[in-house]
Amino acid sequence: MPSSPARPWHALSPEACLRALESSDQGLSQAEAERRLEREGANRLRQAPGRSQLRILLDQFSNVMLVMLLAVAAVAGLLALRTQQPPKDAIAILVIVGLNALLGFLQESKAQRALLALRDLSQPLVQVQRDGRWQQLSSEQLVPGDRIRLEAGDRVPADARLLYAVNLGVQESALTGEAEAIFKRAELVLEAKTPLLDRRNCLWMGTDISRGRAVAVVIATGMATELGQIAQLLEAAGGEPTPLQERLQGLAAVLVGGALSLVAAVLVLGSLLGQNLLDLLQVSLSMAVAIVPEGLPAVITVTLAIGTQRMVQRSALIRRLPAVETLGSVTVICSDKTGTLTQNRQVVQEIRTGSAQIHVSGQGYEPRGQLQGAGALAAGSLELLLSAGVLCSDADLQEHPDQGWSVLGDPTEGALLVVAAKAGLDAFSLRSSHPRCAEIPFSAEEQWMAVWIQDPGGRLQRPLGAAALGSEELQLSKGAPEVILSLCDRWLDDTGVGPLKEQQRQGWLEQHQHLAAQGLRVLGFSCRPHAGRTAAANDPQVFLGLMAQLDPPRPEVLPAVALCHRAGIRPVMITGDHPLTARAIAEAIGIGTAGSPVLLGAELEALDDRALQDAVQGCDLYARVPPEQKLRIVRALQAKGEVVAMTGDGVNDAPALKQAHIGVAMGITGTDVSKEAADMVLLDDNFATIVNAIEEGRLVYANIRRFIKYILGSNVGELLTIASAPLLGLVGVPLTPLQILWMNLVTDGLPALALALEPGDARLMQRPPGQPRESIFARGLGRYILRVGVVFALIVISLMWLAERHGAPWPTMVFTTLCLAQMGHALSARSEEPLLRVPAFSNPWLLLAVLVTTGLQLMLLYVPALSRFFGTTPLAAKDLATCVGVSLLLLLYLELEKLYSLWRRSTDSDCSS
Repeated sequence: MPSSPARPWHALSPEACLRALESSDQGLSQAEAERRLEREGANRLRQAPGRSQLRILLDQFSNVMLVMLLAVAAVAGLLALRTQQPPKDAIAILVIVGLNALLGFLQESKAQRALLALRDLSQPLVQVQRDGRWQQLSSEQLVPGDRIRLEAGDRVPADARLLYAVNLGVQESALTGEAEAIFKRAELVLEAKTPLLDRRNCLWMGTDISRGRAVAVVIATGMATELGQIAQLLEAAGGEPTPLQERLQGLAAVLVGGALSLVAAVLVLGSLLGQNLLDLLQVSLSMAVAIVPEGLPAVITVTLAIGTQRMVQRSALIRRLPAVETLGSVTVICSDKTGTLTQNRQVVQEIRTGSAQIHVSGQGYEPRGQLQGAGALAAGSLELLLSAGVLCSDADLQEHPDQGWSVLGDPTEGALLVVAAKAGLDAFSLRSSHPRCAEIPFSAEEQWMAVWIQDPGGRLQRPLGAAALGSEELQLSKGAPEVILSLCDRWLDDTGVGPLKEQQRQGWLEQHQHLAAQGLRVLGFSCRPHAGRTAAANDPQVFLGLMAQLDPPRPEVLPAVALCHRAGIRPVMITGDHPLTARAIAEAIGIGTAGSPVLLGAELEALDDRALQDAVQGCDLYARVPPEQKLRIVRALQAKGEVVAMTGDGVNDAPALKQAHIGVAMGITGTDVSKEAADMVLLDDNFATIVNAIEEGRLVYANIRRFIKYILGSNVGELLTIASAPLLGLVGVPLTPLQILWMNLVTDGLPALALALEPGDARLMQRPPGQPRESIFARGLGRYILRVGVVFALIVISLMWLAERHGAPWPTMVFTTLCLAQMGHALSARSEEPLLRVPAFSNPWLLLAVLVTTGLQLMLLYVPALSRFFGTTPLAAKDLATCVGVSLLLLLYLELEKLYSLWRRSTDSDCSS
């Protein structure tokens, strides 16, 4: 029968599952398996088809500015045929359009491989029982009802219900995002409403068996698995257009609309004034080319690439160029806890014995630190407590020459070795002299484990006094404090063993609750001398004490979160961890306050989309959140107009990473799926790196605005100059399309690239991000472009009129003055401060660009081949000096305007004070 992912298999016993799946303890027959395979399909994840290469290429020509340039090229070609001139203008325009389209095609043709990476998570071969015989088959051949056998090191090939398990630990971080191994039991029958993350009798496709062995029956395959549901979410996630893309689309619409309106006005007015229609068409072509900043896409691409290189140096790898600028617009950072805000390393921070409260210092797994308040080791109960931690652990502490200290095995158990080493205990020697005889493995349901060790001479048991006299075998237990305390009727302090009274038991429980409220994971320890090699829950033991661990925050996260607040960015924690732990970490690093709300995944599930949108506005902390809720949180924030950055490392995070404006994957712990879905990969898995990247993004956007005001201010001046010629009764075109292309690509382009290298402003992270939906012309940029363009045009039009009256070569003088004046504009555009206050060599690339561009412009005048190609006339010294003098007028105006603005701000400040 086909599987149903919605069926509560966890609420059925193993036998009931087999019956419901029409399977047996002999597995399926081969014939039945083939019938089900034909009905259910192969056990693999569906790959989205995506856009074809041809579609991507054709989409490049949907840009309205490129469409207008293609129309201009067509008209220019027809005019060239009519006048029997070489179609230089048309060819040049087509080359520019082709290069822009190729640039966009190369960026967008990078295939979306996220679902392919999901498919790679499936295990190639799996042990399957068919017709009563175990055999190895490709995991793609699995069907619901198949019995499979798994052991440590295997990857789970499909969703399955456990039938039999021995000491089974499963690493489910690909789904949960948490590194802790989950212990599973086959005999459990859970409530139907049990959340996915708590179904400890089921296995999920794509997770890993970390210890033990199991037999299970397949309940879902392919897209019906939980991993398949995530794949569908990833396929459906939209991928929002970036703010830069939206702003550039608005810019294109404004430019094209303005150009067409002005062309129409010139054609109508020129006709009324009796101008020749062919001359008017040539003027119109020049105007259309002048208004389109042909070099802008290339400059923006190079600027983003430069920002990408700077981010790599700060441990952030950008996978999609527009993400660089989008980072500068981020208003909310949704971050996972483990490994991003924290070190992903369990560290024992507090120890409680019968007579001491001990604080443990030190960072990470490095066995260096102090036990403050420990007293003398040999005199009290601490040595026995620490030894119990080591001997109840299966982990190993390792030192790598390049990578430092690490733990092989469970991080919780590894932390017990580290704290013992800080106290001077050597785990290897301790284990060698006290070998393990037997054990009861840890059970997630009973929440404790025990080992029996040999203790020659009873050395470890000396603090127990007479209670351990003559004993050379010792039982050590660890687990949840309330469980361990329930096994004990005595306790140990430095004076020896005494009875554990109810008042004392409550005192230990209160200490446990106090430590847990701080977000610490607390373990209790006990021992039993004269222990036989079997144990029951009611066997009396001696309580030794508590050890409390924390996955501590990264030290650099606290200042990074504070910087976010100053920069108007709201950090939000979304984790699958316990709410107490999440709250403690959040408060420690400055996300939220003691009274701020914590929303649980189960509570979010009960909210509709509208209610969720209201909830996300006032909540910075989410706990126990499953993958589909992460996606809903991101969408709700976006619906409220936020620009969202979302971090993650597991398969469960991929849909939210793709949906967010900026998906941020972990480079060290992240899965291939999360990296493919993300826009940015953190090479150090560090939250502070995100904040650094946002600072770089703000610098990139500031530089983009800087060179847009430079390019468009110049273009408006060109446009008005060209439009004025027929209205002034001048015969001919001031600028040909080819000359305009030269200005837009070279004269504008080189200084614009240099402006992209302008160093950052110390105030970048001291002001809020730009409004997500604001126009590229916001905050006075549009007024600046129009104002400067008009002044620029008036200066050049005056020169054009006077030069024509005196019989000078006015078209070449206009061309030269426009180019030289733009050099002064570039120098002024680098800062809102007057040039005299800006360090001259803080951006040497701009000075070089101005010198090189000026030299190239002079070559167009005085190199005969270039002069003929571009249609210029060599200027006499007097005419060239006139062009230089007039061009400096624009720089003078811009600097005077800055001084006036400073005076106005100073006056306003004095009045307000």
